[in-house]
Amino acid sequence: MTINRGHILWVDDEIDHLRPHILLLQEKGYKTTTLSNGQDAIEYIRKQNTQLVLIDQYMPGLDGLETIRQIRQINQEIPIILITKSDEESLMDAAIGENVVQYLIKPINPSQVFTACKQVLEERQIRKDKATRDYLQEFQSIDQMNYDSMDINNWWQIYQKIVNWQINFDKHTDIGLESILSDQIHTFNSEFAHFILKNYPQWVTKNESVKPILSNSVLSSFAFPDLKSGKKVIFILVDGLRFDQLMTILPELSDNFDYQLDYFVSILPSATSFSRNAIFSGLLPDDLMERYPEQKELMLKQTSSLNRFEKQFLADQLKFFHLDEKSHFYQKIVRSEDGVRLKNRASDLMNIDLITLVVNFVDMLAHKRSESDVLMEMVPDEAGYRHAVRNWFRHSWLLEMLKEFKAKDHHIIITGDHGSIRVQQSAIVGGDRSTSSGIRYKYGRNLNSDDRNAVVIKDPARYRLPVFDGQTNYLIAKGNTYFLYPTQYHKYKSMLSGSFQHGGISLEEMMVPVLTLSSK
Repeated sequence: MTINRGHILWVDDEIDHLRPHILLLQEKGYKTTTLSNGQDAIEYIRKQNTQLVLIDQYMPGLDGLETIRQIRQINQEIPIILITKSDEESLMDAAIGENVVQYLIKPINPSQVFTACKQVLEERQIRKDKATRDYLQEFQSIDQMNYDSMDINNWWQIYQKIVNWQINFDKHTDIGLESILSDQIHTFNSEFAHFILKNYPQWVTKNESVKPILSNSVLSSFAFPDLKSGKKVIFILVDGLRFDQLMTILPELSDNFDYQLDYFVSILPSATSFSRNAIFSGLLPDDLMERYPEQKELMLKQTSSLNRFEKQFLADQLKFFHLDEKSHFYQKIVRSEDGVRLKNRASDLMNIDLITLVVNFVDMLAHKRSESDVLMEMVPDEAGYRHAVRNWFRHSWLLEMLKEFKAKDHHIIITGDHGSIRVQQSAIVGGDRSTSSGIRYKYGRNLNSDDRNAVVIKDPARYRLPVFDGQTNYLIAKGNTYFLYPTQYHKYKSMLSGSFQHGGISLEEMMVPVLTLSSK
């Protein structure tokens, strides 16, 4: 049985001299059509389907480059290999400019041509097959891990592997392993919830020497040491930035900066009103509410803006660490035009010791997605979310502004306040009218839910959570669960299923990346 590995068109005015090369390609399973001039090649491409074109540069009539230019007017995507006797750099540059995939210099041997054709036509499949083998091998080794012996650094390493595979699979959408990886992530999140329930109360209630950096220690761990040593720092908090999303924008940054990747663990609930307030205040939620009663009042009334005191929290934390003499600037960017205006005045900020920016694009995209059919089609899943974030950042005012600060040798920190998870499993919640409106977490009186889907916290002090009316308890969702009330259950289930939410216990929400950039 003859294997068809692809159709190659070879264009050369001395094609008869290349018979051994063509025979080898045919023996290897490639269908090969030969032509002796560029004009015939153009007409052939116009009428026939082929997967690869080999073109000689020096031919009577149309030369190789001119033939390529005219082929490109017909088909922009077809891969082309240019073959020539010349090794002039200017010709190489011209070939690259015409999107030539390879450049071969005569004399060429049959094996050299076969290798070039195989690389062009089969590289994607070879890489896909290797990705499949590597993943299944690693899947087996991870699946045999002893979860009871793992610490938080082990979980971070596992999450890094998960994200690497997710991004790898984005390049091979037809690889067919996404469902296996999804099931594995679900298992990991179940085990991670057990780990958090076992360890989190000790992290927040005991003065342990071995514990992760939590939300309330982010600034003191990553930004303040540089400030104390006299460096200028830009601290950028992208609301809801997940690790996988950060990794998709990293190539845009690594071209311009050296970087160091770290992480912190979001406090519970892993939601903006808790985690981000902890970052800017340096306080856990119970201490925060005691020190700032106005914040407690906002939480009790469940007002629409629960992060309105960030600037004050930041100033007070700087004072606590004896850094209040440092000049600092804070701004929240909600609209793109606000970011553009800030970029345009970047020169005015160059001498400020600490620039703090809160950028609301990523989390806003998650919320707006459920309100727009167009966005739902653009961001159907995690891969679509990564793609949207990458496209935004690639063309954003933020990237342009960072490039301007690169020349001034600022230390730049990019992080989030929490991540998000695409929810799939609904759970009914019982509570009264005072219950908060969160999808992945709730606080109020007499809350209850199935403990398979949620953590029921009846002793808030154990988790350093505030008590609002003397009877407060909390529900924190596990895995990909989201909370619904029995009333209008089907309406809200249809609305929320598949949406991106935060506030619960999962690797995606709690393991928050911290990227520190410095000039190359």
